[in-house]
Amino acid sequence: MTSRRTIRPVRTDIPDGDLQKDLERYRQEALKLGATDAMVLPASQVRIDERVPMKCRVPLCFGYNTSANCPPHAMKPAELREAVKNYKCAVLLRLEVPPPVIVRNRETVLERAGAYRKMFELVGAVESMAFYDGHYLAAGFAAGSCKSTFCHKQECAVLRGERCRNELRSRSSMEAVGIDVFRLAADAGWDIFPIGSGCAPEDVPKGSLVGIVFVA
Repeated sequence: MTSRRTIRPVRTDIPDGDLQKDLERYRQEALKLGATDAMVLPASQVRIDERVPMKCRVPLCFGYNTSANCPPHAMKPAELREAVKNYKCAVLLRLEVPPPVIVRNRETVLERAGAYRKMFELVGAVESMAFYDGHYLAAGFAAGSCKSTFCHKQECAVLRGERCRNELRSRSSMEAVGIDVFRLAADAGWDIFPIGSGCAPEDVPKGSLVGIVFVA
């Protein structure tokens, strides 16, 4: 039996105190759902930088031009920067991932996809809670490529002009739209390490995936 969801009417005059209560509830719920850390921050604190998606091309990422949610098809940083001006706050999420899983290798490909899928689920859950609370413009961004997370070796259906196989779960990553994730996590006081293809698990102190949900 499916539990019933409480759906609030949309309001245009939500007091700041009520908004903060909602945001704190989303933060706590994210932790219950498995996030390692979660915090509320002003949307204005999120830095959006064109150099971030540039790194998808220099050097060329394996996911570049393979899905509708990755560059060059994802929302451009300038578009997001303009949209974020209309948001008040955001919920930032972190999921700690063991180094042997986060470091790319064939032995842990299924575990790694599961970790990324968990972050997509966390972002989707928080966005959904905000939406049904009347914050109908809530928008979330996850971590990593939706194609490698959900569709694996299948071609992106959207790029073929078809309906997305995971339309309610797939989203662009924060990096794909220009959000400086490393800076944002470091400013939050979270340890985050650059992990590249030359890393071995023993080189990495800690692995992290980060997601965000903007709430108007």
